[in-house]
Amino acid sequence: MNFSELGIRQEIVNALTENNITEPTEIQGKVIPTIKAGSDVIGVSKTGSGKTIAFATPILERIEKGKGVQILVLVPVRELAEQVAKEIRKFAKYMSPCIATVYGGVSLGPQADALRRAEIVVATPGRLLDHLERRSVDLSRVKVMVLDEADKMASMGFIDDVEKIIQKTPQARQTLLFGATISDEIARLRDRYMKNPQIIKAKAHVENNLLNQFYYDVDMREKFSMLVHLLKKEAPNRAMIFCATRRIADIVARNLNLQQIRSQPIHGGMSQSARLKVLDGFHRGAPTILVATAVAARGLDIKGVSHIFNYSLSRDPEEYIHQIGRTARAGASGKAITLLSQDDHSLFSAILQRYPVKVQKLEREEFAKVAFDPGKRRFDSQARFGDNNRFGNRFSGRSSGQRRWN
Repeated sequence: MNFSELGIRQEIVNALTENNITEPTEIQGKVIPTIKAGSDVIGVSKTGSGKTIAFATPILERIEKGKGVQILVLVPVRELAEQVAKEIRKFAKYMSPCIATVYGGVSLGPQADALRRAEIVVATPGRLLDHLERRSVDLSRVKVMVLDEADKMASMGFIDDVEKIIQKTPQARQTLLFGATISDEIARLRDRYMKNPQIIKAKAHVENNLLNQFYYDVDMREKFSMLVHLLKKEAPNRAMIFCATRRIADIVARNLNLQQIRSQPIHGGMSQSARLKVLDGFHRGAPTILVATAVAARGLDIKGVSHIFNYSLSRDPEEYIHQIGRTARAGASGKAITLLSQDDHSLFSAILQRYPVKVQKLEREEFAKVAFDPGKRRFDSQARFGDNNRFGNRFSGRSSGQRRWN
């Protein structure tokens, strides 16, 4: 079935075709007819499954020019707001709706101007509340409200903000909720604010025949050296290295550059402009390695990633699934490699117990030890670098700027 057969307007179909999008994904094929029928929907599918097209294409035809904000899309992070708005603009190019993108970290004034003209608003919850309090946005004409990556918004503590925003929209609206899981908080939103929602699920995990998953056991003192060895051995076209904390990501990226391996960190501690600049460079292939925290694993459309390296694991097993889902997309193959030191095994066991993924253990390889600079902090003999003791490298009380072999 193609998009025309799903009932999508021809000008939208034409724009999709111009972007080489002709065949609906599983979630699109299942969700679009239900949305067009006017039902509330809970869509459950993995990152990268095409959710933006799934929810946006059937509701664009409901827009009336000059009649205020009629479609509201809430997302958890700024980069996703930019991405969703950009995608909607691409396949709504022949309809030319006014779209306002609203998130923190930038001036309120230009956003307020855009909101006065907007028919579609893509926003993060906190900044949209700022505008509601300033009365620079009116949500009384919203016809469709979309909660994208709703489970991530819940895990980031945004549910109370989301509820305040929902209460500013008409009760007669259509509500569409998308995420990878249905948590207790999501169930609360469903019960309070949705009308007999249809739950539509697509495949929850990556295809085992496309994604090869491996892990190595490695001493915590040698983890960085092992990472350098694997990067040189695998020579990835484009890779992402995931770290459990912002500080770990910064230090790993800096040390990779000291080893002449070009990389850039990306995480929530960076400014909006810095993060967008890094993403833009990565899309263009400069650099080819991104060192990221979980913020980059959710929702962002990062194409062409051939390798994922898990340097330190998040305490949330679900994040592993989102992180490895950055590769093996759109029919391409990919490889995910996890480095496990002593403290990582309990977290990795929790992942394997929850999710039916196939991961092969690889035997330790010989590799050269390389210098590792832990930064300016001092460490005692028991310290481990990073929040929640998750760095996986032990230090022995060196003064500022000194290196150790790792």
